[in-house]
Amino acid sequence: MYGLIRSVWCEPRSPDAPRRVWRDWVLVGVLLPVALLEGVVRPDMPSRVISVSLAVALVPTLLWRRTHPLLMVVIAFGASGVAQVLAGGHSPESNTMVYLLLLPYALFRWGSGREAIIGLAVILAKAAFSVVLDYPGPANAAAAFAVVLSVVAVGAAFRYRTRARARELDQAKLLEREQLARDLHDTVAHHVSAMAIRAQAGLATAASRPDAATEALRVIEAEAAQALAEMRAMVHVLRRNTPVDLAPGRSIADLSQLESPGQSGPSVRVEIEGDVTGLSPAVEAAVYRLSQESVTNARRHARHATHVLVRVSADDTSVRLRVSDDGDPVRPSGAPGYGITGMIERADLLGGTCVAGPDPDRGWSVTAVLPRTGVAG
Repeated sequence: MYGLIRSVWCEPRSPDAPRRVWRDWVLVGVLLPVALLEGVVRPDMPSRVISVSLAVALVPTLLWRRTHPLLMVVIAFGASGVAQVLAGGHSPESNTMVYLLLLPYALFRWGSGREAIIGLAVILAKAAFSVVLDYPGPANAAAAFAVVLSVVAVGAAFRYRTRARARELDQAKLLEREQLARDLHDTVAHHVSAMAIRAQAGLATAASRPDAATEALRVIEAEAAQALAEMRAMVHVLRRNTPVDLAPGRSIADLSQLESPGQSGPSVRVEIEGDVTGLSPAVEAAVYRLSQESVTNARRHARHATHVLVRVSADDTSVRLRVSDDGDPVRPSGAPGYGITGMIERADLLGGTCVAGPDPDRGWSVTAVLPRTGVAG
């Protein structure tokens, strides 16, 4: 209990509280003549002068109820207590003063935790003071407390609903940033690695094959053009303010582009088994990106590898991807890099799994299993 009270006490104000908007001025402009009119049409109002004067004098507190909620509560309820004393213990009976309920609402909607606690103590003290001086009976007293506490609860509910919505938006932005980071890493790393490998091969064979540099430049140009096209597609999605998942842009049919029988480095072969039609677009995009990143890693890190096999198999419930190479035996060292971390996150978001590690005999393999629908369980 102490921890809960302390956390509420230390809670800051709600951000972006509006100062004064046109509706506030309209409200004040309406309440002032209504309070005066009620004093005219109700000649039997007890302590009419005090009640009307108080109702008119406290209307301006509505203009500062968001920026100075505690001060406005103290002024309004303190002045009400003084007016009750001046009226001989009778509470002011101006119906117009129902607008004072906006003050505790604003206090709990916009004020800090300590302001809300102090303000609630002031409100309850004023209510108890009124009951002692002018006891209205148990039913009316209970009803008054219930109304005040209901207003307080509504203000707190709107406050925490707004905060929950802000947290959801922050989480959505974080997920989109992670998605963009994965796509940028997979796209840029794949094509830049292909360009680097081809440039190294051209330099190594330039002495014996003068035309090797020209061939390498052609491959580098093609990879650069493809990388630019994919990055433009991602920028197009972001500028349209469209979620990245709604425009994945890649499918299992694009896996054939990873095959490289004529390029330097290990050759890549793609095998597809089972029915891969009707898959979720997000699943198809994930299969392609996981394969792309695995092939990139094999080309960059698999020593003496000559072959990379990309095998996709599908059944009624899931899609299984396995990418393996025949490089030298390796031992995993250190924490996984951004590529492997991104692959694991990509599979997890779709309700699947992804495991990367050395094979028992030689080489490295990546195995991923994704549900066909791409919906996390």
